[in-house]
Amino acid sequence: MSKFTETYIKDLYVIEPSIFKDERGYFFESYSLKDFHDNGIDVDVDFKQDNESYSRKGVLRGLHFQKEHPQGKLIRVIKGAVYDVAVDLRKNSLTYGKYYGIILSEENKTQFYIPEGFAHGFLVLSDETIFSYKCTDFYYKDDQGGVLWNDPDIGIDWSMGNADKVTLNERDSSWPLLRDFKVEL
Repeated sequence: MSKFTETYIKDLYVIEPSIFKDERGYFFESYSLKDFHDNGIDVDVDFKQDNESYSRKGVLRGLHFQKEHPQGKLIRVIKGAVYDVAVDLRKNSLTYGKYYGIILSEENKTQFYIPEGFAHGFLVLSDETIFSYKCTDFYYKDDQGGVLWNDPDIGIDWSMGNADKVTLNERDSSWPLLRDFKVEL
């Protein structure tokens, strides 16, 4: 059974799987709906899509969300390491605009559950990273939204990954600041 720890942002969980190791290697359950229910997460998480990305050190992806089709995500790193961040965009939340960040790596095998209503992004810390995540809804290109990765009002500390050397695509470098629009997720 995995250990679920709720962060200071309600409904946002860090998941540490039980890992079974021996001379052959290791085994762990990367997802179990029963574990979600046993840890008090009463929603029926219905994952509809699995995604995987490969990135090199210094790549920053995010902060992304979908407007009309928000996605909950169960995130893990298969190879390498990232600093993973979720920003609360739920309109009536006491932690609206606050973020939580965590290092996910192939060594710690820690997972991050981000429910619907959050923007998500990550910074690659290792030379190469394979990043995997399950989503509760499909990706719709015309539904994407985002918040600028270095929005000063959110104040994400990206420093552990040499933030002065981040690699962004054009879209991620031009998202608006959170204060410049109303997000209603």
